[in-house]
Amino acid sequence: MKRNTTPRSVDGKASTAGGKTSTAPVLPRTEVPDGQVSAVLARIKTLWPSLGPVGQRIADFIVKNSHEVVYMSVSEVAERTGSSEGSIVGLCKNLGATGFQQIKIALAQELVQPVQFIHEDLDPQDNAAQVIRKIFQSDVQTLHDTEATLDAKEMERAVKLFRKAERIEIYGIGSSATIAEDAHYRMLRIGLNVKLAVDSHVQAISASLTDAKTAVLTISHSGSSHETVTATRLAKEAGASTVCITNFGKSPIQAYSDVLLFTMARETNFRTEAMTSRLAQLAIIDVLIACLALSDYDTSVRTLRQTFDVLSLKRY
Repeated sequence: MKRNTTPRSVDGKASTAGGKTSTAPVLPRTEVPDGQVSAVLARIKTLWPSLGPVGQRIADFIVKNSHEVVYMSVSEVAERTGSSEGSIVGLCKNLGATGFQQIKIALAQELVQPVQFIHEDLDPQDNAAQVIRKIFQSDVQTLHDTEATLDAKEMERAVKLFRKAERIEIYGIGSSATIAEDAHYRMLRIGLNVKLAVDSHVQAISASLTDAKTAVLTISHSGSSHETVTATRLAKEAGASTVCITNFGKSPIQAYSDVLLFTMARETNFRTEAMTSRLAQLAIIDVLIACLALSDYDTSVRTLRQTFDVLSLKRY
């Protein structure tokens, strides 16, 4: 699909003012009920390349006619798009919903609190001020989309698995390795028995030696890196519990993950997904560490104070 660099509102129309593109301020977000999907339009854009011709036709209709879709039945959408009801339900499930009704509810919320697609691409003629605005707006939108996509129940499951484990192992390759290192450092600070592996050979060996008393955290934006998929598979086969932080959409690593914590980051020509994805990954790590600390508050506070005293020796 040809990438459109013009910011769009939820009804697919570009926002312009005086011939120049502009974006609306980010409005307060409403609380999403448990079990309901959100950020539907962002999910569609992320999944677009993996949708077939029929799926793309339905998705395009939903994006361009959001205000109408919330009042339509699945049969009406099928008729308007020249597709079957089954194809529409299939698309809804790919988006993380149980069916068309759930998508309509989520769309209605987005229309009440409009989401601007401000992931603008950079242009060779952009000046410093334009680059600053585009990048910061894109980063902010990524965090909003990730917040809307992140499942609180999955986060709770991850916390329980890590607290139950006698040992935690963390895997990451490439740009995800720095996020893995940050997670390792911060888990150490709250007293967890954690091991880091950012070398593919070490990951494979370490994963094969895990057991039911081990919990693994894999960080992989694409979910398709051969090294981390292999390590997660080996850990899963060895009996370890597996948690993965990855971008929303279908990927091989999901088959070997007990818990999935999704980011929502998108690519532009001048900025690869790895740039915004790291912000989203760090935000999820932030939440994970906070939840882990709160789950054993006294021990965490005591360990943080102890490690702070040790680190104070490194300062003048």
